[in-house]
Amino acid sequence: MARLQLLLIALLLSFSWQTTTNAAERPNVILFISDDVSWNDHGCYGNKAARTPVIDQLAADGLRFDQAFLTASSCSPSRSSIVTGRYPHNNGKAAELHQPISANLDWFPALLKNAGYYTVLSGKNHMGVGKLPKGAAASKFNKAWHHTSGGNGKGNTGGHANWVKEVQERPREQPFFFWFASTDAHRGWNGDREWDAERYGPKHRPADVIVPPFLVDSPQTRDDIASYYNEVTRFDFFIGEVVKELKAQKALDNTLLLVMADNGRPFPRAKTRLHDSGMKTPLIAHWPGTIKPHDISSSLVSVIDIAPTILEAAGIKPAASMQGISFGPILKNPKATTRLFAFSEHNWHDYEAHGRGVRGDGYLLIRNFRPQFAWQGPADSVASPSHKELLSRQKQGTLTAAQAETLLAPRPAIELYHTKTDPNQLHNLAGMRKHAAIQQRLANTLDRWMDETHDSVPAEISRDSFDRRTGQRLKDVKDYRRTTPGEDRQADQTNAPGPR
Repeated sequence: MARLQLLLIALLLSFSWQTTTNAAERPNVILFISDDVSWNDHGCYGNKAARTPVIDQLAADGLRFDQAFLTASSCSPSRSSIVTGRYPHNNGKAAELHQPISANLDWFPALLKNAGYYTVLSGKNHMGVGKLPKGAAASKFNKAWHHTSGGNGKGNTGGHANWVKEVQERPREQPFFFWFASTDAHRGWNGDREWDAERYGPKHRPADVIVPPFLVDSPQTRDDIASYYNEVTRFDFFIGEVVKELKAQKALDNTLLLVMADNGRPFPRAKTRLHDSGMKTPLIAHWPGTIKPHDISSSLVSVIDIAPTILEAAGIKPAASMQGISFGPILKNPKATTRLFAFSEHNWHDYEAHGRGVRGDGYLLIRNFRPQFAWQGPADSVASPSHKELLSRQKQGTLTAAQAETLLAPRPAIELYHTKTDPNQLHNLAGMRKHAAIQQRLANTLDRWMDETHDSVPAEISRDSFDRRTGQRLKDVKDYRRTTPGEDRQADQTNAPGPR
């Protein structure tokens, strides 16, 4: 009997040691999210004007994704989609800006927390738990954080003032997940007045910036872009401070770093757009020992895939509610394929809108359910010097075709682009016989996705709450919120992912 007891004790000790070892070997994860930064405003993506030395080095030592796409080019819907691994219309009211996620849905950091991870959000949050849908069960995994901290400090209101402190003060016996979200580079520009040349280097010179063809190349626009670049560089600097701290703690080698943005730059024809200028995100993955240096992947990924990827890396099964699929195979083999299609949404963000996009086979197809309205960008962009320059040239009658498209109304109901040969998506191929087959294939795929995920175009969707030409809030509009997409079909209660 005593011998049997000793054997049982030995087995328990062995199991306990194995559990402790496995816990110690589980990777730490940090997700860095910039605010309103386009994918091609980084050195590692070919921009020779914007300075991002830390991100460039992480890309050189890790993996750069060249075909990573957001589900929404709008702050809170994008972040909510990332944290749940679901499409915006499947998150309930969170399909639209400043609205909460339905209370029946799981958040991936809460699953990490439940499995023993120490979880922290520091900086911009913009996510919340809303009402419980009728007939649904409340989620047990939407209380995501052990701790949250604001992102501002003395001389720094960019959202990253406390990142290093959070890494320093973490409990050392637990693996950790940090959601580090800056407010750089959201308008208005605070980086200029808080600039620290000793830390960030010289400010960007307006003469050096890259002006895209759909903006007016003028001193006002160049000044605007230079201020934006300054905030991109400041975001990059604080990532570097976190990397230094991880190295000092000898924790970098066991930490998966992901660097991305929530939507495109806050300029005309970027933020809120379904085109690459709005929906394509930088995505850098750095994980020594798992990811080989100098890797580049052209495989298609969606940001709803981030949740299952991180959970898989931690040895945790994704929640049934998550519609994404892990791109873990791509981290080990950049040529691996995990999905064929990526879908994106354009819902209310200051202005009435309803658009859907699907990417596949190297093409982007856009369907616009409110073609009568321009896609001029959100209110902060409309009030910008860059937008005012477009309006001025429009009045003079001197806009180029690319610039005029930014203000175009009515718009095409269907747009089709071959993104490799037309990276700015300026040449609409919809309706051309040569591209009829791919147009039909993508249109059918988009229809299937909308149907299977319970998407909808409600009869009354949220209306404009800002002036479309000035960006000023409309004083006579109060009850502008209406039915959100998918709400009439209980889309927050379906887990169907649609085509992938």
